[in-house]
Amino acid sequence: MAWSGRCAAAALRGARAWGRWQALGRRGAASCIDPSAGLTEEQKEFQKVAFDFAAKEMAPHMAEWDEKEIFPVETLRKAAQLGFGGIYVKPDVGGSGLSRLDTSIIFEALSTGCTSTTAYISIHNMCAWMIDTFGSEEQRHKFCPSLCSMEKLASYCLTEPGSGSDAASLLTSARRKGDAYVLNGSKAFISGGGDTDVYVVMCRTGGPGPKGISCLVLEKGTPGLSFGKKERKVGWNSQPTRAVIFEDCAVPVANRLGAEGQGFGIAMKGLNGGRINIASCSLGAAHASVLLAQEHLTVRKQFGEPLASNQYLQFRLAEMATRLVAARLMVRNAAQALQEGREDAVALCSMAKLFATDECFAICNQALQMHGGYGYLKDYAVQQFLRDIRVHQILEGTNEVMRMIVARSLLQE
Repeated sequence: MAWSGRCAAAALRGARAWGRWQALGRRGAASCIDPSAGLTEEQKEFQKVAFDFAAKEMAPHMAEWDEKEIFPVETLRKAAQLGFGGIYVKPDVGGSGLSRLDTSIIFEALSTGCTSTTAYISIHNMCAWMIDTFGSEEQRHKFCPSLCSMEKLASYCLTEPGSGSDAASLLTSARRKGDAYVLNGSKAFISGGGDTDVYVVMCRTGGPGPKGISCLVLEKGTPGLSFGKKERKVGWNSQPTRAVIFEDCAVPVANRLGAEGQGFGIAMKGLNGGRINIASCSLGAAHASVLLAQEHLTVRKQFGEPLASNQYLQFRLAEMATRLVAARLMVRNAAQALQEGREDAVALCSMAKLFATDECFAICNQALQMHGGYGYLKDYAVQQFLRDIRVHQILEGTNEVMRMIVARSLLQE
């Protein structure tokens, strides 16, 4: 079989496993990990749309996108036609107007087809939401329609070479000069950097600390905007990652979101939702990996019997399923809290991101182990799910920072 055929076959294993799960309906052992349990009929409908899109438009190409580092822009725009370009953006500017819980359900489903691509969609959605929520009416109507259709793609620019977890120490400066800000500095590890059209940039317009940070929306093609080399990564290869560099970029004051000094708060509010989104992407990868492990244990024989007859492996599969369901419930609870604007939402989002990304990585790692040597081959999708979600424990705030946020919330009560 040719390389492309092997890759397609490997990627399709996840889709076929999901198809068999759908055929089981609510019967059998698999029903205990049913991702539609407890959902409304409306939620089940758009979940099905997302699963179908993942199986038909993403899973068959997942391995090739990874191997060739293809940014699948046309597939992104197909997803936008289903309303996935601005899931929690208001409808008057082209968004779907869905809730945070609805969004989590959709990202979990899409991630079973390609976690890397779904993770970019989640970042794009976060950017669109930030403009929709904190922008003026003029800004909303200028930027959001083309973002919701994914005619234009967005990148979130917070991290810098010298400020990762300590985001409030960022150095990129924006000096006011008449009706424009002159932007200088650089951002690191920017998803979509160089291939996207709109950059939501956190920059320093005032003194040190978080109160000196503002938020500007910068468009590709602005003089002085350039990009570093495309980074070579362990996973997330279907989305380019580059440094974004500003050298005397003139950005209109009209492109500032909110007032001067509000940028850090805007960034953190964006990240609360981003943490739910990325945790949801981890859920999808883990769900697919459980199905792949379940399938492998059933068909693979050793010592004259299917691996599924081995009690040790049965117990490990049970643990994987239990971790998956627990993580899903935690993520959905946090999504609901964020939607309702509850006081404990920040801590719950941090807990959910910490727990789900750690547990889901452990699930994918165990699924790979169950595949034995086959799991280490790129012909098998389980290794890609593992590689793609490893970074989820680092970005949107490292899991060490998540522990700090939760601890701070507990000790301040």
